[in-house]
Amino acid sequence: MEEQKRGMDVAAVTVPPMVTSESNRISIIISPRSASSKVMPFELLNAGSVSSHPHDDPAESFDAHATHYYRWNQGLPKIKAVPLIKKVIAEFLGTFILIFTVLSTIIMNEQHDGVESLLGIATSAGLAVTVLVLSLIHISGCHLNPAVSIAMTVFGHLPLAHLLPYMTAQILGSIAASFSVKGIYHPVNPGIATIPKVGTTEAFFLELITTFVLLFIITALATDPHAVKELIAVAVGATIMMNALIAGPSTGASMNPARTLGPAIATGRYTQIWIYMVATPLGAIAGTGAYVAVKL
Repeated sequence: MEEQKRGMDVAAVTVPPMVTSESNRISIIISPRSASSKVMPFELLNAGSVSSHPHDDPAESFDAHATHYYRWNQGLPKIKAVPLIKKVIAEFLGTFILIFTVLSTIIMNEQHDGVESLLGIATSAGLAVTVLVLSLIHISGCHLNPAVSIAMTVFGHLPLAHLLPYMTAQILGSIAASFSVKGIYHPVNPGIATIPKVGTTEAFFLELITTFVLLFIITALATDPHAVKELIAVAVGATIMMNALIAGPSTGASMNPARTLGPAIATGRYTQIWIYMVATPLGAIAGTGAYVAVKL
């Protein structure tokens, strides 16, 4: 009886496992280097991935996984790096469009007895930023603002070698837009220049805080993989509009050294320009740093 029982045990062990069809099965593989998941056919896993042979040599398993991952993804379009010259051109054109839009709205408001109103000017600026982010973010990041570029460089989101070209393009774009406005509209309202209408301390902190808020939002949506990327253009445009309603009557709600410098050169008005050159970069760095400190 014991021999018969042992024979039955051996027979039980040697029974081959049930063969199941794997052609329609998939497995979700989470790459250790990325937060995103990739869906791969189950057959590729059986060909030598880490999960299909847990007891194999780790190096061989990793190489096999990489090989089959490449086989699965080699048909996808490759993303080419954007040359710096194209990024710089995009920053120049984007800043030109933004400044031209804002200054034109301000002039129309003055020439037509306040038809635009503060709300109209703020909306114009917000809409301009929204459409530009949608158009250029995949090329240059759509900074359009030296304060943004400085903050992104400080926290490693923009290479240091790109900072000067970006800032140069943004400032030249603003200057070109300002002189274009000066050449088109007659007379040119000197109010296109951002000059504080309140005390120095109040103006400084208004520009610092509004730029802080702007960069807090930009950093959250543009650099955090957990953020809802689809809303970045709308959120940044809404932030510009919100800040313009807050600080527009007091400081012009610049939040952007290029926004201030271009019209100042075109009109020759440099009153307290240092506020905009100092407060906005400081606010940008502080806003970016604040989000970095609290993000997940």
